[in-house]
Amino acid sequence: MRLFLLTAMTMCAFAANSVLNRLAIDGGFSDPAGFAVIRILTGALVLSLLVLWQGGHLPVLNKRRLVGAGSLSLYMIGFSLAYLTLDAGLGALILFGVVQVTMFALAALTGAKPTTRQLAGAGIALVGLAYVLWPSGAVQVDAKGAVLMTSAGIGWAVYSLVGRSEPDALSGTAANFVAALPVTALVLFSLGSSWQMTAMGYVLAALSGGVTSGLGYALWYRVLPQLAPAAAAVVQLSVPIIAIAAGVVLLGERASLPLLLGTALVLGGIALAVARLPRR
Repeated sequence: MRLFLLTAMTMCAFAANSVLNRLAIDGGFSDPAGFAVIRILTGALVLSLLVLWQGGHLPVLNKRRLVGAGSLSLYMIGFSLAYLTLDAGLGALILFGVVQVTMFALAALTGAKPTTRQLAGAGIALVGLAYVLWPSGAVQVDAKGAVLMTSAGIGWAVYSLVGRSEPDALSGTAANFVAALPVTALVLFSLGSSWQMTAMGYVLAALSGGVTSGLGYALWYRVLPQLAPAAAAVVQLSVPIIAIAAGVVLLGERASLPLLLGTALVLGGIALAVARLPRR
């Protein structure tokens, strides 16, 4: 039960990131690049202060940062730039689809081959997510945006898998944020991204970075060693559903029948993939 609650809290934190991102960018309070940089900056500050307050240290120069911070930067850069040209729903579908495929493939290569039940559950949940997020009308996929979101999905999948071997979740996450900050900022603004932040944009980005990203990612690194790689991949399909539900409750968006049906498929698929069958 404790693992379930911690995992649920983590998924809610990830969903809150999506809501804060939508509020900031769709509301015109922030540009994607500025939001990403402030998000990483505040996450690095909050996590570093927590580590130092507990008497720990930041293993920034540890060789783990090459993969941890590198994959986090890849995710942040791809995610930020993709939504400039990609439909939000289709972008989320590409992101989480790529995360599933990458995590399942890498897990199989390292000896943690997913079971038939886990694959079936992931498939059902992904179909439900596609039913909810698929754009209405003609679908126009921007190739550049799709490639960027694919790279973001690969980055997040790698970041999740390497977290299973992180010895200290809090200090490891803090070090990843610190190391990823200059790389992410340099790449984003070298590609011509502009800085268009309002006061509300700074507030929303700071909340996302310091609370739902920083603390949420640290919590994710804490629960990852207790989850099978396949289960860790599948449970993340609940994030867009939680974010949409938050939009219904907080932003007054409409709860449609396709949303309810898709939610049932996603939750059913996750339950099938992560439930442990009784031993005979």
